[in-house]
Amino acid sequence: MHVYRLQKLLEAEGKNRIVNVRSRASLYQAIERLERLGLVEVSATVRQEGYPDRVVYAITDAGRLLARQWLRDMLSDTGGQFPEFIVALSILFALPVEEAREQLELRTERLAEQLAETERGLEAAPPGLPRLFLLEEEYRRTLLEAEIGWLRGVIADLTDGRLTWSEEWLREIADAFLPTHDEHNEEQRA
Repeated sequence: MHVYRLQKLLEAEGKNRIVNVRSRASLYQAIERLERLGLVEVSATVRQEGYPDRVVYAITDAGRLLARQWLRDMLSDTGGQFPEFIVALSILFALPVEEAREQLELRTERLAEQLAETERGLEAAPPGLPRLFLLEEEYRRTLLEAEIGWLRGVIADLTDGRLTWSEEWLREIADAFLPTHDEHNEEQRA
């Protein structure tokens, strides 16, 4: 299919929630790269009066093989993914407790909206649509539910003072757990 149709199909199927297809230019760049690598090829050029020519692409045998290998790898690999949220959690103490709680509450609200949208999408699936075509939405719902539940627990702990910090406390923890300059030099020599 041509790139415009590919973009619209991905959006219509809701794949734009898991793959960034907002920019058609990005899709064109991806297709051009796939073509350079021999994974897709031009199969036709469609001319229609009043519209620019549309180049139709088709997957090659090499592209089909590589896509299946890529899929196998993505399904089985559990490493190498570095989501920004995990990084933010690792330095949450850089914000005052109250501000951290507010940001986590905001995230929870946004995730709840995404969960509601996902549930509406699952409910709107055509009757009889095989589960195979709903798996990514089921997974998305499960992740959203789990993250919202976890966030609510952290927010409750922040609100009730069970999870807290201060600059003084952070310094004490650093002194107690981080190696001193001398200890670091000794480790380097060992």
